[in-house]
Amino acid sequence: MAETDLDETIAEEPHIAEESEQLDEENRLKPEFVDAVRQALEEGDDAKAYELVKPLHPADIADLFELLEREERGALASAITDLMSGEVIAELNDYVREDMIEALSADAVAEIAEQLETDDAVQLLEDLNKEDRAAILAEMEPEDRAAIETALSYPEETAGRLMQRELVAVPEHLTVGDLIDYLRDNDDLTTEFWEVFVVDHRMRPVGTCQLSWILRTPRKIPLTDVMKRDQTLVPVTMDQEEVALRFQKYALISAAVVDEDGRLVGQITVDDIVHIIQEEAGEDVLLLSGAGEGDINEPIRDAYISRVRWLVANLGTALVASLIIAFFGAAIEQLVALAVLMPIVASIGGNAGTQTMAVSVRAIAMNQLTRSNTRRIIWRELRVALLNGATIAALVGLGTAAIFTPALGAVIAAAMVINIIVAGIAGVAVPVIFDRLGQDPAVASSVFVTMITDSMGFFAFLGLAVASGLAG
Repeated sequence: MAETDLDETIAEEPHIAEESEQLDEENRLKPEFVDAVRQALEEGDDAKAYELVKPLHPADIADLFELLEREERGALASAITDLMSGEVIAELNDYVREDMIEALSADAVAEIAEQLETDDAVQLLEDLNKEDRAAILAEMEPEDRAAIETALSYPEETAGRLMQRELVAVPEHLTVGDLIDYLRDNDDLTTEFWEVFVVDHRMRPVGTCQLSWILRTPRKIPLTDVMKRDQTLVPVTMDQEEVALRFQKYALISAAVVDEDGRLVGQITVDDIVHIIQEEAGEDVLLLSGAGEGDINEPIRDAYISRVRWLVANLGTALVASLIIAFFGAAIEQLVALAVLMPIVASIGGNAGTQTMAVSVRAIAMNQLTRSNTRRIIWRELRVALLNGATIAALVGLGTAAIFTPALGAVIAAAMVINIIVAGIAGVAVPVIFDRLGQDPAVASSVFVTMITDSMGFFAFLGLAVASGLAG
């Protein structure tokens, strides 16, 4: 190991030891450390709070903010103002970030925003009200303000909001040596990049050069001889989920973002895409359950509004199943066993529908389920449903026959097969219909699939019981 590397390692050891006093073996902040910070804030001892927080990594400081109560976050932000780097802000939960910004002055927030890359600065400001945002932008340098205002002009969750404007772009007539000299002589260039974009005189991308190619190529070689001409260009208005799919499909590290005229306006890097993939995956799961954003830092009122509307919708769809039960009320009175067995039919059908729906929603999100293969996927799920239905029907039918009567066992077995088949079809059809209508298939699919499986389960079971003469 080089002497300088050894010195750096030795210098870092105290920092690691200090962090171990605040973090447990799973790299989470210890409860006693959080309590110590909370106590210092309650006593108004900002100096002690600062000393406690100072050794933490920016990501751990962000975690600390999220662990504190809302009213405590402002006090912590005031106590550790000079520790509130752009890295800390970028790691904060959206709701926590808003609380923290409210506790800081406009010039303090502007100073933090100027430390960030454009995409992170946009994320910092985009959810603020117009007055607060304008006050912060007014405190920023004109160049930074213009870049952020341009990004904010694009629709939410598009490449324009996600992109960084900090990139390296050079004309195509340069040699490798010219490029190296340009990178060394310009101190105002961004310091973190993986590739250099080569553009024509109209600022349109014509190729890219990875840094490894540049370092390993003789200086006299023209860039046009070593650059990669085939590249994935991202339109500035493309939805961020589609951008993430392109990164995944083509194994990209970064990609150029172009405007309507094909001119280079920014870049998107893989570190941003990791966050998007995580957000989109979590969002779909929460939407399937009707839990809204599902953020534990979300205000109670917002959580209530996002959840109760789907519970009300679910109440309406549940009434459909209740009406079917009421229609067969006389049959249920004559044969009490029907009331005992009804929940089994509905429950199994509901679970089968949820399984298929989850697979379908994911397939749509990953562009695996499209217009070109919808029929094939429906046929596939129908065959899976037939196998599942036959298996469950045999088990339930034999059990019912042993406890009640063979005739009732045959009825519930037939109802189970019917309901699971319907569940399989509905689990694909409902999300596909929502997608064709331009709606997010994860939003309300579960409500309608549950209604279909419950209603069909009760109707098939009770209807077959009456038709077979067991009741009615």
